Amino acid sequence: MSLLERIDTICLTVSDVEKASTWYQEVLELSESYNGGHYRILSVGNSGVPLTIEEGKVNPSNRQVYPIFYTENIEEVYKVLQEKHVKVSKIQIDGVNRFFEFYDPDGNKLEVCYWK
Repeated sequence: MSLLERIDTICLTVSDVEKASTWYQEVLELSESYNGGHYRILSVGNSGVPLTIEEGKVNPSNRQVYPIFYTENIEEVYKVLQEKHVKVSKIQIDGVNRFFEFYDPDGNKLEVCYWK
């Protein structure tokens, strides 16, 4: 069994999540599968990997798309990464979603999540 099971979603920061969601639905014909208030999850055709748009400050010099990996054993993954001296954030809870960020050697942000 692999430590990580799949890429869960790809995230983009947008300045107005409502306007952006409407644009992605109308222009790209994506469908909104979840409304998390400050973020929306959009289904991309038949792909198992959705697009998540998060409202925040958009800074063209600091734009970063990052993968979110899914695991059913988030505490174990967190512990393993810490043991391997990977920089990790605290595990956070956002409604039904539990997640934490971690960083590769170049400082690129990655994330792990768990939800039922």
